Amino acid sequence: MAVLGVSSITPAFPKIITVFSISTQKIGLLITIFTLPGLILTPVLGVLADRYGRKRILIPSLFLFGIAGGACALVRDFHLLLTLRFFQGIGAAALGSLNVTLIGDLYAGKERTAMMGYNASVLSVGTASYPFIGGAMALLGWYYPFFLPLVAIPIGIIVIIYLKNPEPESTQHLKHYLREVWKNVYNRHVAGLFIASVIVFIILYGSFLTYLPVLMGKEFKSSSLVIGMVMSAMSISTAITSSRLRSLTRIFSEKGLIQLSCLFYALGLVLFPLMHKMELLFIPAIIFGLGHGVNFPSIQSLLAGMAPMKYRGAFMSLNGMVLRLGQTLGPLVMGFVFLMSGIDATFYAGGFFALLMLLLVAWLV
Repeated sequence: MAVLGVSSITPAFPKIITVFSISTQKIGLLITIFTLPGLILTPVLGVLADRYGRKRILIPSLFLFGIAGGACALVRDFHLLLTLRFFQGIGAAALGSLNVTLIGDLYAGKERTAMMGYNASVLSVGTASYPFIGGAMALLGWYYPFFLPLVAIPIGIIVIIYLKNPEPESTQHLKHYLREVWKNVYNRHVAGLFIASVIVFIILYGSFLTYLPVLMGKEFKSSSLVIGMVMSAMSISTAITSSRLRSLTRIFSEKGLIQLSCLFYALGLVLFPLMHKMELLFIPAIIFGLGHGVNFPSIQSLLAGMAPMKYRGAFMSLNGMVLRLGQTLGPLVMGFVFLMSGIDATFYAGGFFALLMLLLVAWLV
């Protein structure tokens, strides 16, 4: 569910632009308005998860995500659609950070890194499936992909019944708790990883998720199904790479893996506008997926290992807030680049950001 909110609807973007008669730049608002609540709420929900338990935050989040997301399929006004996406984003705010928080609670050391890799692989299977499923559903109508979040409701019921996890025992005064969280967060290594997370999601949500469908729709007249297939190729590549992370950590450090991923990101993004046949777009999509499969779980594992369990919810939720910042800025930053220099520049700018991330990680982490 954590990756459903964006990847399932992006193949329908060209249809939504036509149906609602909106500009290409405005389509990014469907992503921005969804990720915006996480900027404020994710750290708050992380603190509450440390104080009152993971499940007490996770279950209402799933229900709100499902109800508001499913209701998007029923509206025919773009402003109302944005309003419901905002409420769906409130439900989504805790999902990604609680996901990795629970893994951090249950595993330690290299086992944690391996499990983060498997988790990233599962996320990527979802990210791979949702564009294809959403693209196929969008053939029936732009609104059909918005029915998919309803699946979160039965998942919430399953969590109530079956999820057995350790819960933190917090008896500290809130002021002391927040001071200890700040001690764990306030260092250059964490800052470097947070900056890297922002850049990754500016690239992913700006260049790839927002403007690749637009590029394919304008340059190749691709259907929503074909757009979903190319985007799914990236996620399949990510899933395979993430599932092999245990083996890769025997050869490279986590920092080395993050730096290697920057080169894959840059190469994939620069190649997108240079492909003159639709079939060739699968090549940069796979290269981009290799980078993401290495990068995302490596950053998550390093961060989860830096915080004790009783502060981990807040710690990982701060990273979740940072991810939301990148998700929110991505369409806005690349929208500005698009207005100034055209669609090809959104991919070249993404490649520049990837190389910038390489330098920042080398310096700070």
